[in-house]
Amino acid sequence: MRRIIHLDMDAFFASVEQMDNPAYLGRPVIVGGSPQSRGVVSTCSYEARKYGIHSAMPLREAGRRCPHGIFLPGRMNRYMEVSAQIREIMLEYTPVVEPISLDEAFLDVTASEKLFGPAEQIAKTLVGRINKEVGLPASVGVAHNKFLAKLGSDLKKPKGFVVIPPDGVEEFLAPLPVSKLWGVGPKTTELLHKLGVQTIGDLQKIPPAQIRSRLGESGEVLYNLAHGIDERPVTVEEEAKSIGHEVTFPTDTGDRDLLEGTLLGLCERVARRMRKQGLAGRIITVKLRNTDFKTITRRLTLPAPTDFEEIIFRHALSLAKKANWGGKQLRLVGVSVSGLQKGLQEQIPLFLTEDHEDLKRLHETVDLIKDRFGETAITRGRLLTGFQRRKNAALHEKPE
Repeated sequence: MRRIIHLDMDAFFASVEQMDNPAYLGRPVIVGGSPQSRGVVSTCSYEARKYGIHSAMPLREAGRRCPHGIFLPGRMNRYMEVSAQIREIMLEYTPVVEPISLDEAFLDVTASEKLFGPAEQIAKTLVGRINKEVGLPASVGVAHNKFLAKLGSDLKKPKGFVVIPPDGVEEFLAPLPVSKLWGVGPKTTELLHKLGVQTIGDLQKIPPAQIRSRLGESGEVLYNLAHGIDERPVTVEEEAKSIGHEVTFPTDTGDRDLLEGTLLGLCERVARRMRKQGLAGRIITVKLRNTDFKTITRRLTLPAPTDFEEIIFRHALSLAKKANWGGKQLRLVGVSVSGLQKGLQEQIPLFLTEDHEDLKRLHETVDLIKDRFGETAITRGRLLTGFQRRKNAALHEKPE
């Protein structure tokens, strides 16, 4: 049986700001920018949450609710630095660490128990060391699978410590709201409520076939989670040499609008993955495969690294046009970014007419919305316009 820990830093960005400036301790700290700006809250301290402030809330609304709050711009490089310290501590207890974001990670300590004692003891040691050596609070969940471990870390925040034993899991889950299931957002919650499902226990009573008929494949996943079943292993990500996406068309096409829209969507996915991993890259590569199965690749190197899809798309489109889109109808289009580096000191807004800082804040806002509500929660108008055409093309997408 696996022994898995989910470690989640409490109000991470805000906690770092309070640690670096003790005058902020015990006061409502809101990270994201000025309350007069157009952005959203990135993270807020627990003191600020008493005023109903939460992540992804418009900063102006946060300012209205808590005018005396301490509003701060984010310092991503600092957060990454602290995150790296925390990860080094985790790696001392197991090499099987799966970071989810800068402030949370899964650890598989199954094989570590022989060296460091039971998983519960390892978790206590981790929390204690992070608090003492880094100076920040954390919450942990300990269980035999990822879903239960993550659920545990979220139940008693801040400074929560929850162990979920394998016996009696269904009884433990039954009284919890169905929204506690992994992947159940506002829309799915609303749908389940219409079916009379308010708690996880309610979902446990519904036959799996009925759930699948209403929710499709995700219904089977929810059924398993409701019974505490989650077979996903903790996976260690190897350092990426490049990040890319490609799509294969079921029917070869020369439709330039479709091709450009597809390319834009690919660039957006690549940039999103880069930002989630705290990476930026300088080398843009476009891959085209035509009706004769001839593969054409074109690349260029930027003067500065970027994680902006606008820059990636502008140059990827230029490369595709210079290659005459493969000269014939295409069966595959792909784009990737390499020459990756951690962190991003400064980006040069190459040939962009938008204000650079506004664009950066826009990306941060969109990423927050997608992190909270899913990848389809917000979409570019250009992609939305061509959605039906791309849907009709039934693209087969492959990430790199």
